[in-house]
Amino acid sequence: MTGSVAVVTGAAGDIGRAIARRLADSHALVALVDIDADALGKATEGLGSTSQFLPVVADVTDPADLAGVAKQITALGSVTTLVNNAGAARAVSLHDTTPEIWRQDATLNLEASFLMFRAFEDQLKASQGSLVNIASVNGMAVFGHPAYSAAKAGLIHLTRLIAVEYGKFGIRANAVAPGTVRTQAWEARAAANPQVFEEAKRWYALRRIASAEDVANAVFFLSSDQAAAITGVCLPVDCGLTAGQAELARTFSQSEHY
Repeated sequence: MTGSVAVVTGAAGDIGRAIARRLADSHALVALVDIDADALGKATEGLGSTSQFLPVVADVTDPADLAGVAKQITALGSVTTLVNNAGAARAVSLHDTTPEIWRQDATLNLEASFLMFRAFEDQLKASQGSLVNIASVNGMAVFGHPAYSAAKAGLIHLTRLIAVEYGKFGIRANAVAPGTVRTQAWEARAAANPQVFEEAKRWYALRRIASAEDVANAVFFLSSDQAAAITGVCLPVDCGLTAGQAELARTFSQSEHY
């Protein structure tokens, strides 16, 4: 743990903050990277021990910005874990997707993860570190938000590309694909339909939705020595959504046991 550094992007959000808090159990320093200075300051304060958390304001889509970020963070210790969590979804359908939205979603949800990896590539080689990309079940099946979903599918494949090419350096690359998680991004939908989470639960095998802490625990595992032989995988943290739906199984089988 001495001198080990974890880097988490999109750290001002609910999932990013939970990941940072969990990784603090195994790293001497956690760098919280986000473009929103005010939100990042509040997130860092909420984490408590400011000596273990370093807020870094940066645009993860800007290579020049990231070069400065990498220089600042690597001066503080050995980067052993990089978590690409920054992301956002805009248009909910292809009909509503403009070329500008398509480019924005591709840049933030896919290209930024590539840029972050390149910025910290040498550090991860030196430490034989771990890369964890936060993808989505949207990258595995169709659940709306097409530009975001296509980018997340690309992120899953980028994870495999890095795992295969950089495995010889000891770098492990994995992805986590959350299903529905109650975060600030869902608040508008919850305001429009207060029952949205209850309605969503019917599609999940566990009849619940994941929490930010569930996602953070998966990241913690994949970044740890317990996952030393795991690379190139996409781990759904989705309470069984991508496994299948009981309602469909009941319809197709006509069995009352589903």
